Amino acid sequence: MRETHRHATTARRNSQIGWIPRPIQVALLAVLLISMAWSLTAADRRALANAPRSLAPADRSATAGAAPPTVTISPLPGTRDASPVTQISFLGAPPSEIRDVSVTGSRSGTHSGGMRAYASAPGASFLPSRRFQEGEQVTVTALVGPAGSARRVASSFTVARHDFAFHFVPLRAPGPPKPGSFQSFVSAASLKPPPTSTSGESPQAAAGDIFLAPRHSPTQDGPMIIDGSGNLVWFKPLPSSEGAMDLKVQSYEGKPVLVWWQGSNAPLFQLGLGFGVDEVYDASYRRVAEIRAGNGYWADLHEVQITPQGSAFITADTLVRADLSSVGGYREGSISDGVVQEVDVKTGLVMFEWHALGHVALGDSFTHYTSPGNPWDWFHLNSVSLGPRGDLLLSARNTWCVYDVSLANGGVLWRLGGKKPSFHMGSGTGTAWQHNARFQPDGTITIFDDGAAPKEHSQSRVIREQLDPAHRSVKLLDRYVHTPSLLSGSQGNDQVLPNGDSFVGWGSEPYFTEYSPTGQVLFDGHLQSPAQSYRAYKFPWNATPYYPPAITVRTTNGKATVYASWNGATNVTQWRVLAGNDP
Repeated sequence: MRETHRHATTARRNSQIGWIPRPIQVALLAVLLISMAWSLTAADRRALANAPRSLAPADRSATAGAAPPTVTISPLPGTRDASPVTQISFLGAPPSEIRDVSVTGSRSGTHSGGMRAYASAPGASFLPSRRFQEGEQVTVTALVGPAGSARRVASSFTVARHDFAFHFVPLRAPGPPKPGSFQSFVSAASLKPPPTSTSGESPQAAAGDIFLAPRHSPTQDGPMIIDGSGNLVWFKPLPSSEGAMDLKVQSYEGKPVLVWWQGSNAPLFQLGLGFGVDEVYDASYRRVAEIRAGNGYWADLHEVQITPQGSAFITADTLVRADLSSVGGYREGSISDGVVQEVDVKTGLVMFEWHALGHVALGDSFTHYTSPGNPWDWFHLNSVSLGPRGDLLLSARNTWCVYDVSLANGGVLWRLGGKKPSFHMGSGTGTAWQHNARFQPDGTITIFDDGAAPKEHSQSRVIREQLDPAHRSVKLLDRYVHTPSLLSGSQGNDQVLPNGDSFVGWGSEPYFTEYSPTGQVLFDGHLQSPAQSYRAYKFPWNATPYYPPAITVRTTNGKATVYASWNGATNVTQWRVLAGNDP
């Protein structure tokens, strides 16, 4: 970026540097298993094919005085590894219509507790007054509905046997940074972000700034915004023990906010899992919310999606003991299980919780159980996309599969790719180690197909696919690749912009590229290696920092030079310096 001083008092605005959970009618396990299978009737498939593809979340409200409301209980029926400190979530009914709650552990007996209501949707969580015992089965019943028409609902789940053998890989102490390996500014000497290079932005490119979260940089990691010329707009340096991922613009309480994951920089068993929280900052760079995983988990680095109602879908990971004899492992093996939670942002309560274990077979993984000393990362959940009809699109890197999951009961509605696809996979539609599966408004699905590691494809690509539920087929519509070719061993994303362009972050390869709908490259840039960004985005952003500008004056031979910057300001076009003997 260009730091403004008195010999260059006019600057473009982006040249200012920037600071930083249908009723639970299932009492029998057989019914749950049926709901998890691909079992759509022909009429169902026609309805699915013809339904409008709106990305607004399905209405999950309840009307008092009407028929008994549909309620989703979490942990979902059949969950095998619920947390010993889990709350019991009842989503879909007014709190006043959830009563006579009974929670009983097969070993721990009856549990007392209290109810707390959600702020973003009808429902409430039962908070047990004491822990459950590991390995026990818990039975839940409640009376739900208005007086005179209430009905009894029931569910059951099993409590996990946790594996507490956490092993974080030590971080290497960085050596002294080489010249040119970071940016420096006279007026903001504490900022040392990694450099960026760009090829220049085409006039046809979409308007907006570029949102990155550099990590592995030689000096400082943190959330960062740059403009189309690569000039720094905002940077928030983090302590060396922490990292940031997935910086993006979302809406919270009707206003644009910055959202990112922040947590430990030390990898767990080198599995690419995260233990942290999701930060929410407003357009003055003040924190307005912090989203934490519930039920004793930490938020994972892979996803956070805030809904218009004020809840957030996040990912988490849990290390548990599991019988791995079916895949050639030990009966007392250890796995990392993927968890999706919907969290009520204002109260921090868990509204919905889904676990991969119990919904997906261990044998579906393309990775292999190798050592009793390390947890097996068999699933590796890496993206969540809220669907148009009460469903979630989940991407699992290590099963090479994208799953459509019901928010009503957690059942898998269909699978795209993997070992047991629900569709005939057309030419070029299969993925390997993929990331960032997204529903698009036109009914298509976009995926970042890494193809490594280990290597399965010659290069990474972004693909757009069309599902035909009536014929159970899928075909490839578009693909984008980078020139020269890139093969990303991890991470990556594709953001479809409002004008139809695609903004692609190439993950472990530190590039970010904007393509027109016809595949023309409109912009290309990269971070200086070894820095990389998990995802990259482009958004319009308008911000005025709550803190003042930074000013530094240097005098040489009686000549004063003023250096000025305002970390994150987007509306400054020029600085005016006044000098003289009186005000």
